[in-house]
Amino acid sequence: MGTIATDNREINLYYNAETNKGMQTLAYVQSSQNKVLAIDLSKTKVTGTQWTELAERLGKPIKELINTEHPDFINDYGKTHNLKSEEDWLKVLENNPKVVTQPILVHGEKSVQIDTPSEVLVFLEEEDQH
Repeated sequence: MGTIATDNREINLYYNAETNKGMQTLAYVQSSQNKVLAIDLSKTKVTGTQWTELAERLGKPIKELINTEHPDFINDYGKTHNLKSEEDWLKVLENNPKVVTQPILVHGEKSVQIDTPSEVLVFLEEEDQH
């Protein structure tokens, strides 16, 4: 069993309230019929174990959760970073969650990264049909 509690009646949203995409995604999720657990990455510390689980749920390596073009990432690690191991990438997420590429939505067994906030509507429609 994972460390992230999942419930078919609740949506977990991992987002950054300091970004437009994060706030717009939150608004879409809150308009659903489901209970929402909103995890603002700018205020709430997500553990390495939770990041690992999110990456596994998404079927991606941890480094794909990170926007290496983000100014904070470039400032801390440079354009030609030397991060090789999963542990290195985990430390980036734990220490600077602002560099997460996009909001992550978890609902029951399904997880998805949100590129465009309106994608939440498609995701919710698919869920309603199940």
